[in-house]
Amino acid sequence: MLDLTPKEVKERSALRINPCKTCQPVGAMFAALGVAKCMPHSHGSQGCCSYHRMVLSRHFKEPAVASSSSFTEGASVFGGRSNVNTAVKNIFDMYNPDIIAVHTTCLSETIGDDLNSFIMDMELPSDKLVVHCNTPSYVGSHINGFFNMMMGFMNYLTKKSGTTNGKTAVFPGWVNPGDIRELKRIAKLMKTSTVFFPDQSGVLDAPMSNKYEMYPEGGTKIEEIRGLGDSKNLIALGEIISVEPAELLEKKWKVPFTLLPMPIGVAYTDKYVMALRDTTKVEIPEELEAERGRLVDLMLDSAQYTHGKSVAIFGDPDIVIGLVSLALELGMIPKYVITGTPKEEFTRKVEALFKHYDVEGCKAKANTDLFELHQWIKNERVDLMIGSTYGKQIARAEDIPFIRAGFPVIDRYGGPLQPIVGYEGGVRLVEKITNALMDRFDRDSTDEDFELVL
Repeated sequence: MLDLTPKEVKERSALRINPCKTCQPVGAMFAALGVAKCMPHSHGSQGCCSYHRMVLSRHFKEPAVASSSSFTEGASVFGGRSNVNTAVKNIFDMYNPDIIAVHTTCLSETIGDDLNSFIMDMELPSDKLVVHCNTPSYVGSHINGFFNMMMGFMNYLTKKSGTTNGKTAVFPGWVNPGDIRELKRIAKLMKTSTVFFPDQSGVLDAPMSNKYEMYPEGGTKIEEIRGLGDSKNLIALGEIISVEPAELLEKKWKVPFTLLPMPIGVAYTDKYVMALRDTTKVEIPEELEAERGRLVDLMLDSAQYTHGKSVAIFGDPDIVIGLVSLALELGMIPKYVITGTPKEEFTRKVEALFKHYDVEGCKAKANTDLFELHQWIKNERVDLMIGSTYGKQIARAEDIPFIRAGFPVIDRYGGPLQPIVGYEGGVRLVEKITNALMDRFDRDSTDEDFELVL
């Protein structure tokens, strides 16, 4: 007789099956694409660079320009100094960026290439720059690569003149261009003069025109990165991804910072708005109050469908934390919450939310994979899943409604253009969550159920 008793999920210390992350160079490449007229450069083999570009292009549906040191057997044994020197010269001659942002790969990290000394010895044109960061693919995740590249730019470029520029620096974290536009719009409504770094809006969502531009007009300008040390304050969004760059800016250039969760949902967006208000001392405009009111009204209207529903949420740590907060605001039960990024602070943040909203029987885990999530769901299923495209096989196998959010979403279109942050982004998420649950109710209902509803 078949034994259907739930089985214990065994712990795995090293093996990853169906990872809930990708590697550091992807994050470094994405961060570099948020700088104006910057060419990301992969110091390793052509295959590594091609894969990292492909991951970004499939999500954003835009070309992710990048170059490679093109390691062969010789460079793999004797080092890649000559490769990167030749590459930098060719890139400036052929593609004419203002700056090249070099990141390492497994191969160059393993052989121990010293990129800092390579760059110091380069003979560069007077108006050109090269920066670098170390991004070993076998450590951390794309989240680590993202903030390592941010710190690479800051270590090479940022200075302090002694006179404040009166601007508020904003580190938006790993979000889509549509999210950055929404964060900028809210800051503008709060009359805050800001510098967003990095800023992929206008780069990875560049409009179609009749002229090809290798470097679209968006991105944080080099002068703005240099001036980060003169900022009067910093608002760092993402308590996992932005903490180390924020601490660097404070330690080296004495810029005070406020570390906030990703502004997803009501409470976390409130924190962002209040941080802006503390900066400018202006009254919150009626437009923002109305947006907040519409979101709260929609949440109340949809409560009969969302309250008590269980959900599994997975993906990048800061996005997941924000989605958990929103789910709890909707009265949902975030039963399983995971990220592939090895940051235990993630687990503590999520468990603090469980405690704050007094929910029990929920699991949160960092540095795990979708295979383990699937095991949990098989033992006790959920009503909804929210996360990246890589969870769709679980949703299909277990017949669970699935909402795509975060990175990467490679099998749907338009996501990078639409915000999930702010009150307007919250409206979009609540609509998607409620409609997914209602679609499942419609599918599974009998004629008698419809008679009761109608």
